[in-house]
Amino acid sequence: MIEVRQLSKAFGAQKVLADVNLRIESGESVAIIGRSGGGKSVLLKHIIALLQPDAGDVLIDGESIVRMNERQLLRIREKFGMVFQGAALFDSMSVAENVAFPLVRKKKKYTAGEIEKRVAQALEMVDLPGTQKKNPAELSGGMRKRVGLARAIVYEPQILLYDEPTTGLDPIVSDSIDKLIIRVRDHFKVTSVVVTHDMRSARRVGNRVLMLHEKKIYANAAPEEFFASQDPIVRQFIDGVADPQEAIF
Repeated sequence: MIEVRQLSKAFGAQKVLADVNLRIESGESVAIIGRSGGGKSVLLKHIIALLQPDAGDVLIDGESIVRMNERQLLRIREKFGMVFQGAALFDSMSVAENVAFPLVRKKKKYTAGEIEKRVAQALEMVDLPGTQKKNPAELSGGMRKRVGLARAIVYEPQILLYDEPTTGLDPIVSDSIDKLIIRVRDHFKVTSVVVTHDMRSARRVGNRVLMLHEKKIYANAAPEEFFASQDPIVRQFIDGVADPQEAIF
């Protein structure tokens, strides 16, 4: 479903990714972890072609998207739903209007009744039935994340990308978001890519865990293997221990 080959990206003199390789199969759920500023979100944006690499290739369903024009990319992006870090809701729109936004934007014309039904189903899936008329300002952080997820699944995409879905949430709400990610994955049989620095979330939602370190994929393993690793770099990240050479006294 997703393949990244020898991908490199720099912003000016700052190199962020260097010869990154990964492959994600259809229906698989992968958690991508790594240090803040380590290139996780940059990698995610390459997968959906919001950024162009300096070198390398990105393939979706076997098609290279790196040199596609905007019209071609629109077709590819139809396969994706994306849940942004801050939910990225439109404050001037109601919950229903936010969730319906992708349907209104699609070339296929849905009737008002079809849109209303799909919005209600998506909100039901994320445990927010009856919230259609609320405004984003009336919602808690966890509820906003759920609305963002409802918007991402309303047109039943093949691939869901999550950028730090539990950031800023307390452990109980984070747990509920993780369970929703798993529920959506299993219900729609979607391919899921979850960028996170939350170790509990990575352990729960991923069939595999990929760790970005020093601009490359440093580790790639099933959760039970990854979290049992004795590799010092992996162990340092899991345990949240600062590098002694970088410690501040």
